[in-house]
Amino acid sequence: MGSSTKAVVRSDSCGLDMLFVAYAGDEAVRDRLRLPEGWQRRWVTSWQVGEGSVAWPVSELGSEPIGSSSPVRRFTWRARQGHRPGLQFMVSTGRHHGFESLEEQRLLLALDFVRVADVLSQPFELDFEHEGGRSRHTPDFLAVLPGGGRWLFDVRPERLIEPLDAVKFAAAREVAEACGWQYSVVAGWRPHAPSVLDFLSSQRRPLRDPMQLQRQLLTSVGRAGEVTFGEAAEATSLPAVARAHAAHLLWHRQLGTDLGRPMGDGSPVWLGSPLRRHP
Repeated sequence: MGSSTKAVVRSDSCGLDMLFVAYAGDEAVRDRLRLPEGWQRRWVTSWQVGEGSVAWPVSELGSEPIGSSSPVRRFTWRARQGHRPGLQFMVSTGRHHGFESLEEQRLLLALDFVRVADVLSQPFELDFEHEGGRSRHTPDFLAVLPGGGRWLFDVRPERLIEPLDAVKFAAAREVAEACGWQYSVVAGWRPHAPSVLDFLSSQRRPLRDPMQLQRQLLTSVGRAGEVTFGEAAEATSLPAVARAHAAHLLWHRQLGTDLGRPMGDGSPVWLGSPLRRHP
């Protein structure tokens, strides 16, 4: 992938877009969509609100009921199924969110790391038109960013994207752009980023710190400028416990490390940047 993969990915200031690999798509696929004047009124989204389904044309999605909506599809578990669904707890929202694959779970973890305001799994079903007729598509997630913006996601490893998938993704992109949202198809991940986030997430919940190990960590790292993860822990009064607190500070971006390399005692650690990027 070139030299860019070797660049430092600062955990304390990186944006979400630096953690995943987006599917670029094919501009020619857009030509297969039917986008005549007024298409925003002809394409319809269905949302699950309370016990019933509510339909909004794309032209009226400025009032989408994210806060009161639930996933339009149920998450089911059965023996020998080909994917792995589950529920992921997010500290940033204080709730569990459904996912249908390990790749989707990775995205929820990354969204939690950058602290989005809210996430809705399987947010709506889109009924859209293309050259072959009408099709339906349910995007995987709609995230609410801290500033109130929206980011719509589909998750699919690039090797598994079929021609009809590409058309559905192109339709979702048109909807997002019409609404002023961001849209991405998460097709892969930057090397090591998912495993490092998984490690740090083990200490994302509040930790009791009667020995003020977090203060010791921040002080020693601040004096040195940059140390290794192991050196930061050893500089405290209780290194074995300090490792958990160091991971906690890294998750909350008070300390920083390189998400582009495996995490271990030799990983570089520095004080978190006061200028943290938007997700």
